[in-house]
Amino acid sequence: MGVRAMIGLLDRRTLQDIGLVVVADAIVGLSFGAIAVGGGMPVWVPIAMSLLVFAGGSQFAALGILLAGGDPAAAVAAGLVLNARLLAFGFAAADALGPGWWRRLLGAQIITDESIAFTLSSDDPDRRRALFWVSGVALFIAWNVAVALGALLGTIVGDTDALGLDAAFPAVLIALVVPALKDAALRIAAAVGAVLAVGATPFLPAGVPVLLSLLALVVVLRSRWRRRDGDGDGSGGRGPAGGAAGSGSGLDELGDAHPFGPAGGLR
Repeated sequence: MGVRAMIGLLDRRTLQDIGLVVVADAIVGLSFGAIAVGGGMPVWVPIAMSLLVFAGGSQFAALGILLAGGDPAAAVAAGLVLNARLLAFGFAAADALGPGWWRRLLGAQIITDESIAFTLSSDDPDRRRALFWVSGVALFIAWNVAVALGALLGTIVGDTDALGLDAAFPAVLIALVVPALKDAALRIAAAVGAVLAVGATPFLPAGVPVLLSLLALVVVLRSRWRRRDGDGDGSGGRGPAGGAAGSGSGLDELGDAHPFGPAGGLR
């Protein structure tokens, strides 16, 4: 299926939605490139990171650790943790990539929260494939072009704080976290993680306290296990058979718990 054929399968409203997401991601990419170079990194670093990693949330997390003087291993670990969800996303949209190992290899590179969200919005196989490739390729091009322009801007401006671009990093993290706080267990985990990270900051190298805060996920896992055990032994009482009425699969649970949710968001 060619590019024109794929675009022809999408209605005008869908294309507008994809366009709006692309513009939003481009603005964030511009900030990422400028902040990275303004923080002292060579121009090629944010550009190479965007081409090879292509995951905004992970890139910002790694950048924050590196600019704070943290160990590169801690930056890589933080990025891997944030990107772990993409494994489940890959299973969910595997059919949309199309046949052939090369299509799957290329498609795996453009799997993002946004491209998966658009893909899962349709049940029609052809439309799903069109949604995935059109949104994914558009986002990949826009993100990398914006990062390159931002990196060049960083060399001109020097002090990105003067433009307020330094606010982009915490803004992205807030955008990732806030939607997930509707879950009580995640609110507790976030609070515990914050206490662990802040308390460990004076004693551990930069980047390590952030990884230490992941221990708070034990709170979420215990909550999930208790809920599952309650559903399994019939003590939940939320359905006709004692299980949770309408309860989904483990992937559905992951989608509900993740900051982006099943409807997607920033990568």
